[in-house]
Amino acid sequence: MIFLPKSFIETAEGLLFAIVAEGLETGKVRCFLRYVQNEHGQWRKVQTDEANDLLAKNYPDYCFHSLEFDANLHAVLVEQITIHHRPQNRLTLLLENSPNDKIENDCADLCRLFAQAGIDLNQFGVTGSLLIGQQKSSSDIDLVCYDTTTFHQCRALVGDLIEQNFLGNLSENDWRESYERRDCDLSFEDYVWHERRKANKGLINGRKFDLSLVESNEQNNKTYKKLGATVFKATVSDDTRAFHYPADFKLSHSTIQRVVCFTATYTGQALVGETVEISGQLEQDEFGNQRLVVGSSREARGEYIKVIR
Repeated sequence: MIFLPKSFIETAEGLLFAIVAEGLETGKVRCFLRYVQNEHGQWRKVQTDEANDLLAKNYPDYCFHSLEFDANLHAVLVEQITIHHRPQNRLTLLLENSPNDKIENDCADLCRLFAQAGIDLNQFGVTGSLLIGQQKSSSDIDLVCYDTTTFHQCRALVGDLIEQNFLGNLSENDWRESYERRDCDLSFEDYVWHERRKANKGLINGRKFDLSLVESNEQNNKTYKKLGATVFKATVSDDTRAFHYPADFKLSHSTIQRVVCFTATYTGQALVGETVEISGQLEQDEFGNQRLVVGSSREARGEYIKVIR
């Protein structure tokens, strides 16, 4: 069984975790608690501090220190998983059945546009609240693609469909809401400048949608140790995996070969040849290779990637 980011796993205690890393570590799926079920069977979203406190107090076995990432995460043994919520399965069911609400209808409309242009929907899934049936009338559509070529074809198509008025551009208010939700360490102007050129967002029937990329990557089983926070400038030498999860930018730098990004805010943030300022946690593997991690915590306070313009 393959466990990939953007999927969710559920346990018998009524806990719903978002998977944050591919594969297993010591037989456990690395994840983070996102929803808790009450006695009436209703799901309630929990924030980071509450999730950590709740598990530490009531379910300490799910607290986990990853040696691979040298970070405190949550983790669930495979045999403790009762339901594995897979984005591709959910999208298939959504498209095969009549929509239950407006957001499902908008998702189906968006996928229909992609399919009419020749995009292979078998490479897509739907994640976020729609994956687990917790969508609200104001929810966004979060589509995840599992093939790099298809993902970039879809990005190009989004630009074309916006030009042809089949899709809409985000308004100033849409960008402001997105910026406030991200709560990132960039100015609003810098945030929007970086985001506009990524071509992975738009509006379908007035509803915001987002495209992300998760492609299975062979595990190298390296372990990293944190060396501390640092800020530096470097030139991007390879942006091939700029949109992957995690995003991975190779750098032209004397000691730090790459920056790895675990937060969607800085996915696709820079292009090859551009000079960037990066703030994050410096890490070193057992062979002495160094990398900078952006998104070492869910909030990524003080961590960013910014193109020097």
